Amino acid sequence: MRCGSSLVPMSEDQLRKIFAEGKPSWLDEFAIKGLSAENVAELLHIQAYFGLLSLPFTSTEAAVDRLKADHLVDEVEGKYSIPRFSALLLARDLDFSPDLERKKARVIVYNGDSKLDTKLEQVGVRGYAVGFQGIVKFIGEQLPQNEVIEDAVRRKAKLVPPSVIRELVANALIHQDFEITGTSVTVEIYSDRVEISNPGIPQIPTERFIDGCQSRNERLAMMMRRLGICEEKGSGIDRVVQSAEINQLPAPDFRMGFQSTTVVIFGPMDFEEMARDDRVRACYQHCVLRYVMGGHMTNQSLRERFHLPESKSTIISQIIAATADANLVKPDGTAGGSRKFARYLPIWA
Repeated sequence: MRCGSSLVPMSEDQLRKIFAEGKPSWLDEFAIKGLSAENVAELLHIQAYFGLLSLPFTSTEAAVDRLKADHLVDEVEGKYSIPRFSALLLARDLDFSPDLERKKARVIVYNGDSKLDTKLEQVGVRGYAVGFQGIVKFIGEQLPQNEVIEDAVRRKAKLVPPSVIRELVANALIHQDFEITGTSVTVEIYSDRVEISNPGIPQIPTERFIDGCQSRNERLAMMMRRLGICEEKGSGIDRVVQSAEINQLPAPDFRMGFQSTTVVIFGPMDFEEMARDDRVRACYQHCVLRYVMGGHMTNQSLRERFHLPESKSTIISQIIAATADANLVKPDGTAGGSRKFARYLPIWA
């Protein structure tokens, strides 16, 4: 396809959309047909849906009418049909359709930092919206605890902040590619990190996750926002990166694999323990975060991100230089030529 003045290969998603033109999407196809109102109430957790919307539940008939008005069920000659879209959000148990069973989110907990010893595995049962709080709570309960020191006081803290888990699980559910079979959203918990994966390569480059947003499933994202699960304004990854900085965690690692996208969130790590790539990634993400918040990265701001004293300014300068060599950041030309007051921008700014 043409991109500016060049021709570039189309992605798998773009090709699929062309060949499927005029056909309903996977989410819009029906999971089940020929139901009564009582059948709909048996399969979908209508009360939970009304609870998420802060609406009173009166009767099954009135509730199904509301689902129909919200385009979550279809009615033909007195019989109701449930699209996959609605079932994925509201199902009491996703097992009622073979197409949906494989879309359940999985949580796997390992003993140690490798896949060699599995401690437990849990597969979600409910739809994404009605089961979201439950899966986030379950993940939080499985996270290892670390001892941290704040103001000379020792306290226990989870490996990863709960707010980060919430944002990334919501992102993985919303942005997955439902056309890819044989895989599902997976959360893997290790002793030193958490990896959250979803089927499908990202719509935008991984290095633009902080400042960019393009939803693969717009209708799903809109409904999840309406139900208070996500904001649908591209700020989720910003908060993840900001949380990593506040909690002195290594920068998240956004990876594109074979037909998959993975985010790795690391547990606490001293600056001395960070590898060169960890430091460069943190520098770039800090620069982008400052840029989208209307500021600039400086030697001082990056030093504060790593919680280092002023005496470490030379080391910070070396990290900035390495990040610039990796073609990720550049000097801000409007700041003049002074090294002392140098400011930096993302390479694409």
